[in-house]
Amino acid sequence: MANRIQLCGRLVVELEGRRLEEELPARQGRVLFAYLAANRDRPCGRGELVEAVWPHDLPPHPESALNALLSKLRRALGPKLLEGRSTVQLRLPAGTWIDLEAAGEAIHRAESAVGHEDWAEAWGPGQVAQYIAKRGFLPGEDGPWIGEIRQRLEAIYLRSLEARARAGLGLGGVELDTAERSARSLIAASPYHESGYRLLMAVLAERDNAAEALHVYERLRVILRDELGTVPGSATQDVHRRLLG
Repeated sequence: MANRIQLCGRLVVELEGRRLEEELPARQGRVLFAYLAANRDRPCGRGELVEAVWPHDLPPHPESALNALLSKLRRALGPKLLEGRSTVQLRLPAGTWIDLEAAGEAIHRAESAVGHEDWAEAWGPGQVAQYIAKRGFLPGEDGPWIGEIRQRLEAIYLRSLEARARAGLGLGGVELDTAERSARSLIAASPYHESGYRLLMAVLAERDNAAEALHVYERLRVILRDELGTVPGSATQDVHRRLLG
């Protein structure tokens, strides 16, 4: 029986064979559920729950408002899944899949495989991490804790692009297409991320496009000079020298 929670992109809550996202109590109920799901490994104090749901403007009676929201959430989920009163913890069925957790686990597996140059093993986890992270966390909502999770996801997205570019470069052949797309996406998402330029240069060189690879280096050199007043790092310069050689 599937138990899964998707917090990135469209909210999906499937527990014990039931789809529950439409039963959550309005927007604030969805935010409260997402906070509890993202922090399911610990009890959450009532004060932090109030701040999570109402980060900017508190209701006239925050405790009463929180009580009402928790009651509605218990009715939607069932009494066994929300535990505690002074602190609250979401107790999900064993084996419940949450996309936030899956993205973190996947990028660790991908980067570990890249470190061992096991390119095929890095491919799938890197793709999982990329697809989850790029959907964005709780679209349309804001708040300090939401911003922190989005920053984590942005970092995972960049790391996944790098892992997939490295894996595609290592596999070669038709996977060079994915390596090039990933490297270009990494540069577009983070223009000062030198590893994206190095990977793109390596892919282009592998395709006997050394002149285009040198153009990529020049683009990076100009960006760093004009916008940061610095030069490419030693690793990037080494790739450049090899291309010239």
